[in-house]
Amino acid sequence: MADGGVSLDLAHVSKLLSDDGRPAVERHRLGILMDLVASLPPPPDAEEIFPRFSPLKDAFLDASRGNDGELLEERFLELYAHLHMHEAPYTMVERQRVNATGGYWSHAGGLSPILKAGSWIHPDTSSVDLGAGNGLQALLMQKMYPHSRCCQIEISSAMVGIGRRLRQWLEIPATRVEWRVDDVLETNLGGWNFVYLYRPVRPVGPGGGFYTRLASALEKEPTEVVIFSIADCLSDFLPESFDRFYTDGHLTCYRKPADAHRSS
Repeated sequence: MADGGVSLDLAHVSKLLSDDGRPAVERHRLGILMDLVASLPPPPDAEEIFPRFSPLKDAFLDASRGNDGELLEERFLELYAHLHMHEAPYTMVERQRVNATGGYWSHAGGLSPILKAGSWIHPDTSSVDLGAGNGLQALLMQKMYPHSRCCQIEISSAMVGIGRRLRQWLEIPATRVEWRVDDVLETNLGGWNFVYLYRPVRPVGPGGGFYTRLASALEKEPTEVVIFSIADCLSDFLPESFDRFYTDGHLTCYRKPADAHRSS
């Protein structure tokens, strides 16, 4: 069983991933991310919260020594999804709230946002994950691309508690991560220039008001703003100052240049 960290043969891993269809820079980042996860010991409370971590990590490490690139990525995705937690510990009240607003249950956003974010996150970036779950997605972005602050907004206090321990596991300074136990429909919005969200609410009723407020707050930011939106609901709410620069049907990305709202 995997009980500690190892280093991957990055040259071999790079060769295995060479035909995965990603841009070269993202393929390079994927190798770095895989090596990071390989180097980690089991996360805190692994037996209780992440009971499959060791066998999934063993399978990933075995694949990293093999000759099948697709199998390597498949095994890594299985480990990543387990750490992201599909079976999230929400209370009945929290579940009722998320069900009523049409949010997704802590679904992993996949590797693409993490790998693409490195081109848009800079040392002075202030990022946010709206509906963060245990915060793994933004924590990995903070670990790979250190920046001034990432804000994690999540309705479940239990998930935030797990996320705080994951931050320590990843050895990210506490000063770089802000945790906010809050409903995205009620939280204060703004003050960020990199926004990640996986459809935290459906875009009708109160959810429509949330997306309207979010779009308005981001338009007023004086700096460049970049949005990574999974299962995108923002397109009908964003003003013309935002340009869509990427979409693959799963991840959609928008950008507003600095001070664009002042010229409109």
